[in-house]
Amino acid sequence: MSKQKQDQEFLLLGFCAFSWVSLYLFCLFNTLFFFETCPTCLEPQNLTAVSEFLLLGLSDDPELEPILFGLFLSMYLVTLLGNLLIILAVSSDSHLHTPMYFFLSNLSLADIGFSTTTIPKMLVNIQTHSKSITYAGCLTQVSFFILFACLDDLLLAVMAYDRFVAICHPLNYSVIMNSCLCGLLVLMSFFGSLLDSQIHCLMVSQLTFCTNVKIHHFFCDAPQLFQLACSDISIHTILMYFMGAIFAGVPLSGILFSYTRIVSSILKVPSTGGKYKAFSTCSSHLLVVCLFYGTALGVYLSSAVSHSPRKGAVTSVMYALVVPMLNPFIYSLWNRDVKRALQRLLNRTFCSTFF
Repeated sequence: MSKQKQDQEFLLLGFCAFSWVSLYLFCLFNTLFFFETCPTCLEPQNLTAVSEFLLLGLSDDPELEPILFGLFLSMYLVTLLGNLLIILAVSSDSHLHTPMYFFLSNLSLADIGFSTTTIPKMLVNIQTHSKSITYAGCLTQVSFFILFACLDDLLLAVMAYDRFVAICHPLNYSVIMNSCLCGLLVLMSFFGSLLDSQIHCLMVSQLTFCTNVKIHHFFCDAPQLFQLACSDISIHTILMYFMGAIFAGVPLSGILFSYTRIVSSILKVPSTGGKYKAFSTCSSHLLVVCLFYGTALGVYLSSAVSHSPRKGAVTSVMYALVVPMLNPFIYSLWNRDVKRALQRLLNRTFCSTFF
């Protein structure tokens, strides 16, 4: 492939990434504007009698609040810094202008949005000693939390497909994973996540709430709101499980299928060095998949067994903040190309600052 054609494809990749960010900012602006200017549209007087909810958080002990504030602020800043460094490294280094790192930068962008949806509100509540969140703000959290959680899920499936093509069809990799397909996969992931989040938001907006407005969590979660509803939620529950089967079960099945084929192809490699090299290209992604699904599954299994809302809130910290914080470290520590790109980026920043 000629250098001019490569430049054209990377330009198209950049355009697709720009389109993704523009669409996200457009939806974010319109959602916030809609919630701010038209609360009655999302809060019909004949459906709900509450104007705000109470987020009980992780602890009722006032002495623990400064510790929790410092801990979560530090973790949130590390999450922002780590994922921003990944995005900057991929965008600034021409050696990383490949589909795998294009998907990685989009995953980092989704992780930033995933953490930003919940943690800043919790930090503000701790700092102001307030537990309230408005009805519109709660719907906003539900919408964007599901948007970024689903986007993480779909992007991990797309990255698994990328690794499947790279290992099982290496000679046709550049033809199959062209810039148009990469951009299309990211845009489809975004629009699928947006559809899932808006369906959940619509379901929550149709619930009837009475006097119990205490949420045993540090953010508004759709299952928590279903438990507070006074109206019949049987149809909502069926629809929620149906959507979960589509937007969680199908990507997970795709990931398992991809890695089944990947392992089968790696076992056919005659040399030990070849097997190690093939496995090393997908080890980081496999670890991230295990962390994401392992923590999410652990949260819902523990909440089903323990029946303790506070324990469920504590374990939710794992996939809401810890996993997005660890992802950049996993990819940078296990990937020589990312480490070299980060080193070059930091060296250029240091030289331009002090010389």
